[in-house]
Amino acid sequence: MHIFSFLELSLTLDSEQFDKQLLRIFKMPKEEYQLYSENNMYVGDALISKGITIRFNDKRYKKKIQLTVNVERILGNDVLNDKHISKLVERLEKSIDDYFHSEYGLNDFNLVKMGFGTDIDVHSRENVAAYLKVFKRIGKIKGFSPSSDSELSDDICFRLVGNSNGIDVMISDFESLVMNRARKTESKPNKLWTTEERTRGLLRTEIWLRAAKAVRFFSNGLVASEQIADLLEKREKIFFTVFTKIIPPGDYYKKNEAIEIIMRGVKSGKKRRKMLRLLMLIPEKKSLLLAQKASNSRRIDDVMDMFEEINLSPVTISKRHDVKHLKNLYEYL
Repeated sequence: MHIFSFLELSLTLDSEQFDKQLLRIFKMPKEEYQLYSENNMYVGDALISKGITIRFNDKRYKKKIQLTVNVERILGNDVLNDKHISKLVERLEKSIDDYFHSEYGLNDFNLVKMGFGTDIDVHSRENVAAYLKVFKRIGKIKGFSPSSDSELSDDICFRLVGNSNGIDVMISDFESLVMNRARKTESKPNKLWTTEERTRGLLRTEIWLRAAKAVRFFSNGLVASEQIADLLEKREKIFFTVFTKIIPPGDYYKKNEAIEIIMRGVKSGKKRRKMLRLLMLIPEKKSLLLAQKASNSRRIDDVMDMFEEINLSPVTISKRHDVKHLKNLYEYL
């Protein structure tokens, strides 16, 4: 399973230090930076070929230099694996050191954001749309609440934001996501067709650690270089730790068929009653978490395990949707 990664580093400076670094930008050729005057943001492209975008955020009270890092691009032809992690950190350290003429290095920055993602091939546009519709029926879960993305329509994106854990999850229709961006940049028709073919049937799935506390929760590193190496080594474990909290395993069916599967597959009457109650409550409460609470089961994790044992998701397909069955998403991973 290929997991790609992005990260963001931030350095807060006083006005004098910030202005000194910003002056260096204006001495560069104009094609190497872009100016966003509406929010006092300067974007430096000098390291873009190495996978690093530099932003000078000239706010009134907090002046920051922010680095957005594309891990895949830094590695170039090398595939991210455990033996290449130290190479990645070394290249990142060298690029930052060279750019700032050794005045600032990697460990002067704070790791404020780390993203892990993968593209799940569910084979067709129809399946992508069907899975997203089902995911929206999950609603609120423990520690996360549904949220909309300002740049994406709700029909192509399922997003949950951590209530206090600093973690975001987004699953989107990758074809629609990429095509929308390509049209905005007025890409040529043949390029659009290639993009469409390449991204069709993919669910882009992203886990974001969006706060320092989330970084600290998953990493024991004390400085940015240690945290980056540690998180990249744990990337698959982190991805599944979060993903399994969001998406219950099991095949998806319409409610009546799911009831029949429980009746046939679960011998214990007590277990059947608990499972059927949860199954009925989810569409009523429009939330997996609220349904779990309303079920009044003291051991709700055991009830969820019962569903997993018979490969059935407690989240059912709406009767308004044409699709009747969707495979367990974990079978594609």
